[in-house]
Amino acid sequence: MKYSIMTYAEGDRWFNIGDYIQSLAAKQFLPQVDSYVNRECLGQYNGEISKIILNGWFTHHPETWVPSPQLEPLFVSLHINSSAADRMLSDAGIAYLKKYEPIGCRDHYTVRLLESKGIKAYFTGCLTLTLDSYAKKDSIENDGKIYIVDPLYGFPNKDRIFTNTKSLVKGIITGDILKINSANNFMSKIFAKNLLEKAEYIKQELPSNKYTEAEKFKLAEDLLKKYSTAKLIITSRIHCALPCLALGVPVIYMNGFEKEFDACRMEGLSELFHTINVNRKTKEISSNFEISGLIDENIKLVNKSDYLSLANDLKNKVENFINNN
Repeated sequence: MKYSIMTYAEGDRWFNIGDYIQSLAAKQFLPQVDSYVNRECLGQYNGEISKIILNGWFTHHPETWVPSPQLEPLFVSLHINSSAADRMLSDAGIAYLKKYEPIGCRDHYTVRLLESKGIKAYFTGCLTLTLDSYAKKDSIENDGKIYIVDPLYGFPNKDRIFTNTKSLVKGIITGDILKINSANNFMSKIFAKNLLEKAEYIKQELPSNKYTEAEKFKLAEDLLKKYSTAKLIITSRIHCALPCLALGVPVIYMNGFEKEFDACRMEGLSELFHTINVNRKTKEISSNFEISGLIDENIKLVNKSDYLSLANDLKNKVENFINNN
């Protein structure tokens, strides 16, 4: 049997290393990798029949859906975004998914969406919850580092507003250019100055057209190894926060998403970790865990264990798929 994993189309300026972390979550279960198939070109695959785990966000080019009949898929941790749902769930798209039902979904939004089309579906959580293979294997304490990874990255920021003339004009019209420091202002209301100054800041969006596919996978592996040694991670990236649960690294998820495009991804996931919610419009800050004053570097945080049953179920599902020839 042949085995494939997904790669991803780059944006004009950036690509998201979190996508490759998702593919590493699939890769760890495979006996070998025989081919790499771009997520946006699954329908064009014409190689030998190959098993593939279709986990993650679908898709930036819904017009290319459905996948090739030469790909034998396992659907777990599937997210169909609200921006792509109408085109992906055409008559042909529905028929394709019904062929492989029940479909394992990353979030409750996708479960409801598929069920509304008569497709059997269930909630699995994300396959990155199984990345404990990258956790530290010895008894050495963490390195004491705090990493802040793309905090509140959906807020107005320089990278988004000064991308090009069009984005600058839009930023001026909407007034976002005047809110360019809003994320930092919220962070200073939540975290102590000593924590924010001591932390190392990491971006999971990297420049396009700079790395080979092999280099992208290596970057993702190195990032997981780096995260595994941390004392604490603060992030708005789900493919940082979810792997941290598997790695046993204390993590705080910063949720500042308000648009359906973003919010629909989170149903069932944000409850798995310690989450702080930030509302740009009302300025309200809330959390699903107790906070007393500003959070400083001495915080003692233990991750929730709710994810474990999801992770174990995912492992069993994938291993059965791989072993059943």
